[in-house]
Amino acid sequence: MPERTTPFALDQIGTGTVRFPSGAPIPSRSDAAVDPYVLTRVSKDVHVEGIMFWPQVKESFPGLVLLHEWWGLNEQIKDLAHQLAGEGYVVLVPNLYGRQGGMITASAELAEILMSRTKDEDLLQDINSCCEFLNTRDHVKRQVHGVIGFGMGGSLAVQFGCRRRRLKATVAYYGRIVSQGDALKDLYCPLLYHQAGDDDWVPAEDINRLRHLAEEYGKKVDIRTHEKARHAFCNQTRKDSYHPEAAQAAWDATVEFLGTCFKGL
Repeated sequence: MPERTTPFALDQIGTGTVRFPSGAPIPSRSDAAVDPYVLTRVSKDVHVEGIMFWPQVKESFPGLVLLHEWWGLNEQIKDLAHQLAGEGYVVLVPNLYGRQGGMITASAELAEILMSRTKDEDLLQDINSCCEFLNTRDHVKRQVHGVIGFGMGGSLAVQFGCRRRRLKATVAYYGRIVSQGDALKDLYCPLLYHQAGDDDWVPAEDINRLRHLAEEYGKKVDIRTHEKARHAFCNQTRKDSYHPEAAQAAWDATVEFLGTCFKGL
């Protein structure tokens, strides 16, 4: 999708799997030095599993937590994470279906079932633990984090932006604005929301409500409406909804937005 020149070429991006406890202290490198089995010992804690992407240079970068759509942690979302890392970020993609075996599907019917079996509180805890894990990495700037989500992940991104005080940026692509209400008064960072102009999953009333609440509470919310684009217009694997022009415009706006939020940090 991205066609612009990025700070780092794709072959400069490293990748690796990660695993760490959810809602519990994250083992540090010093913990491992004292107890060599700390990373492998069987724990009663629920663990977050995912994939991390980072520029392979000796610098530290802002961290981003990338939240996938209801399809699961598939190749399309990994490609987006790879591209984001090329913009100069350490990108952690948690498997939001970890409690359900980490499933991936191309079936909308099964995806809806998988999403319905998740609990927002569990997932928000996992996402918060992602930030805490990033704080233990030498190549990630401490407490300089953002969250970006698509579809189901976009809904969670908005909720998480209202939970973590030290978050610096939130980007939501066509996520539902549900159960926010007064929670939006606690939005702790700027929010960029990408709305599909022809969306059969996110009612226009939800976006109007988001706009109204942002004005009421004086929050920095930028809503970009991509006319004629359908839900999931950034997903190249969904030929019935992919809209390349809207996807490129949204991506460029996202890169600019993140750059502004992290400038000087």
